[in-house]
Amino acid sequence: MLINMKQMLEIAKENKFAVGAFNVADSNFLRVVIEAAEENDAPAIIAVHPTELDFTKDEFFQYAVSRAKNSTVPFVIHMDHGDSLASIMRAIHCGFSSVMIDGSLLPFEENIAITKEVVDVCHKIGVSVEGELGTIGNTGTSVEGGVSEVIYTRPEDAEEFIEKTGIDTLAVAIGTAHGIYPKNVKPKLKMDVLEEIKGKVSIPLVLHGGSANPDEEIAKAVQIGIQKVNISSDYKYAFYKKCREILSTTELWDPNAIYPECIDAAKAVVKQKMELFNSIGQATIYRKENVQPWRQGQN
Repeated sequence: MLINMKQMLEIAKENKFAVGAFNVADSNFLRVVIEAAEENDAPAIIAVHPTELDFTKDEFFQYAVSRAKNSTVPFVIHMDHGDSLASIMRAIHCGFSSVMIDGSLLPFEENIAITKEVVDVCHKIGVSVEGELGTIGNTGTSVEGGVSEVIYTRPEDAEEFIEKTGIDTLAVAIGTAHGIYPKNVKPKLKMDVLEEIKGKVSIPLVLHGGSANPDEEIAKAVQIGIQKVNISSDYKYAFYKKCREILSTTELWDPNAIYPECIDAAKAVVKQKMELFNSIGQATIYRKENVQPWRQGQN
């Protein structure tokens, strides 16, 4: 079942769990996310960065949308870090039910302006919108980028930003970074910042850069009030680690001989994340509450 982010995260918020947003860059990763979600009866978000959409091409998402719609598990197909109204419109034309407009590197008022512009367009056709305040770090190991020095989200800004833009979800900066951290770097999330933000706003909150952080910190963030956690590097790393092992010891060349073990390795990571987010088995709530499938154009 394909739903939008507002539908997905309102239930997660009410029932105190988070939903994983897993970046998908080809058909193997789409299989990983969808099959792991179905095997564990867990809701999931298929996230796509603009560079990943460039690589997969628009036509690929005709299949992705069809696959999600025909599942008994709820999915959102989400544009991750949309960088312009044009990239947002491309995602909408591909059938995405949710988008993120990332104006986090802009001055506060400019971030409000571009985010509100996207909200005004998307809400007319039932597409959910995620905004971002503060900045995510960059480990240098992810296509999603980031900055060298994190700017933490100011709780008072979050309140104003939500009021002026009308966003459905807010990505907050509490010390995470995109990619895999170098061995000498130990991330530490500022839970006090998250708690203060949570005390001021009522919409669902998002944590970007969820890979490679200590499990206990991610679990704590979910307990405080994060409803969506973005994961990309951790499960892609597991896929390609297994791929390298197979290719270094064999002369295989057929994808159907090489990739099944890689898919299983990545699915094991996705399942572990779902356990961490307390989302396993939670798809049943959406069915019990008779959540209706999303269709583009609905308000």
